[in-house]
Amino acid sequence: MKKLLLASASLFVLSALTPASAADLAARPYTKAPVPVAAVYNWTGFYIGINGGGASSRNCWDVNNIFGVPGPDTAEGCHNATGGIVGGQIGYRWQSANWVFGLEAQGDWADLKGSNTSLVLAPLVNQTKIDALGLFTGQVGYAWNNVLWYVKGGAAATHAKYNGLLGGVVIDSASETRWGGAVGTGIEFGFAPNWSVAIEYDHLFMGRRNVSSTILGVNDRIDRIKQDVDMGTVRVNYTFGGPVVAKY
Repeated sequence: MKKLLLASASLFVLSALTPASAADLAARPYTKAPVPVAAVYNWTGFYIGINGGGASSRNCWDVNNIFGVPGPDTAEGCHNATGGIVGGQIGYRWQSANWVFGLEAQGDWADLKGSNTSLVLAPLVNQTKIDALGLFTGQVGYAWNNVLWYVKGGAAATHAKYNGLLGGVVIDSASETRWGGAVGTGIEFGFAPNWSVAIEYDHLFMGRRNVSSTILGVNDRIDRIKQDVDMGTVRVNYTFGGPVVAKY
């Protein structure tokens, strides 16, 4: 009988302790899932790059002075000076939200050449050669992560040589550095950290200017030459400062 009572008491004690022991066990720790990290392309920083492509310059000549005798502008005709360009650019951009602002200087060697027979002084052939182009512009763009569309505008310069040819021989010539304005647009893709590639179109408004040609050191005529340039380039840029940042 004593054994039966002892066994019953033991079972009672065990049944009472079991819930308390389970309650004393530590709860399984909760681990929060890691916050996803997205890579965002940042266009802020100094950059340097190279460019290459082609250009076409429209040049219209109007003679208004022959051997010191002035006269009204008389059309000699127009021609396109076409060819390739290659050069480089350097600039700085800063990004605010999706908007990107920048300043840039660009210089290119050029080999643009064209000619036409003068409508006034035939068989004289008027020839234009442009051997250098420069742009100094501001930019405003909008970025979709690593894709940037931008417009630009500012000052432009060309260096040109003008020849009068008879039978392929230079009879008179002139040269100048001309300043004007430029507008353009492009789209740029960031394809790797710090690296981007762009395609760009620019139009240069170079205006009209009187250009004096000489023969054997003597001024023989003055032409009022109107000049415009259209250029398309492929550009590769390297931006300093690590343009990829993390966004939480």
